[in-house]
Amino acid sequence: MRISRTRITAAVAATVTVAAAVTTVLAGTASAAQGCRIDYQPNEWTGGFTANVRVSPGDTALSSWTVTWSYLGGQRITGGWNAQVSQAGTTVTARNAAWNGSVPAGGSTEFGVQGTSTSGSAVPTGFALNGVACNGGPPPTTTPVPPTTTPVPPTTPPPTTPPPTTPPPTTPPPTTPPPTTPPPTTPPPVGCAGAVLCDGFENQTGTTPAGDWSVVNPDCSGAGRAAVDTTTTHSGSRSLRIDGAAGYCNHVFVRSNKDLSAVGTVRYGRIWLRHTTALPTQHVTMTAMTDTADGNKDLRMGGQNGALQWNRASDDATLPEQSPAGVALSVPLPTGRWTCLEFMVDGNQGQLRTWLDGTAITGLTADGVATHDIDGQWYNRTWRPRLTDLKLGWESYGEGADTIWYDDVALGSSRIGC
Repeated sequence: MRISRTRITAAVAATVTVAAAVTTVLAGTASAAQGCRIDYQPNEWTGGFTANVRVSPGDTALSSWTVTWSYLGGQRITGGWNAQVSQAGTTVTARNAAWNGSVPAGGSTEFGVQGTSTSGSAVPTGFALNGVACNGGPPPTTTPVPPTTTPVPPTTPPPTTPPPTTPPPTTPPPTTPPPTTPPPTTPPPVGCAGAVLCDGFENQTGTTPAGDWSVVNPDCSGAGRAAVDTTTTHSGSRSLRIDGAAGYCNHVFVRSNKDLSAVGTVRYGRIWLRHTTALPTQHVTMTAMTDTADGNKDLRMGGQNGALQWNRASDDATLPEQSPAGVALSVPLPTGRWTCLEFMVDGNQGQLRTWLDGTAITGLTADGVATHDIDGQWYNRTWRPRLTDLKLGWESYGEGADTIWYDDVALGSSRIGC
């Protein structure tokens, strides 16, 4: 698996809230807007930042909006989401997107920006809504300067911490030799519904996965460990235990050695898993599958911003998008109990679906039609996956250590169920 070292998650680090009564301009006409709020919530690290901006018009509805403010210097906008954002000098202009221009009285809408900074955490000033001073500030002395630069297209928010500076080791990862004696054959776990792969790890005889499974450490090896466990199981007497350490080089996976070609281009998976620590804000991976139609890069299932997500290693696209609204359409992975995770990947139609304990997850559904906050980024190009393997384990790209167990794993060409 190729490590995405530039990807680290946005986390709210500080909040600056400014509020007061303002006069709002709608469609060229001024009208009162009692109790208007603009909340500017920055998220900073050395050399860069993101900010979430909430626009609340108060008692007057909006049919469209333009928000402007000024930085004190050293901050440059490089992108944004949920708005068309540009910068001229120190003045930033954000105009509503096609889907969020209308805001009812008493309602609100949000957008975000990202950028670079050479002057630290200076708070922006001079907030205005539709050309009229907001947050109790004095009226603008000049008309807001229209942008002279090309508006920056929306992007997914960037990392909130710098990527690691230490390169991975150049020595090849250790490999686990195959067993000299094949393990005994035992009946598959109940409920595999004719799946091509159906394994409850009951045929494992040692403490290191072998036979039908191989321990792999893509790119580099570190503190991550894989073992056969007999103390915590979903069924039977054995499970796969992964001790995943924090840090991008501490990953470890166990890869199926079974021929999965009979699964075909429509793949259904069922995995029972249990873990100890809530998903972190930064990106982690728990399951990976090589996609031969995507340069042999991995399609990855894991978490980010505390919720489950899919990630495409080739371009770092995520499902759902990592906007606040997108993350809210996913779910956390429960801790301290066994959970049934199911997925479907349709390589013919370029679609993907996910179920947790039998319930479909909206944010983890790519239905072939790009939808903002869900699969808009996923369909930034044609996607027709051809998956060839299955890897179970743990990979952290910064923070996030966890102990995770896998059991009763199945892959087939039709839904297997829990």
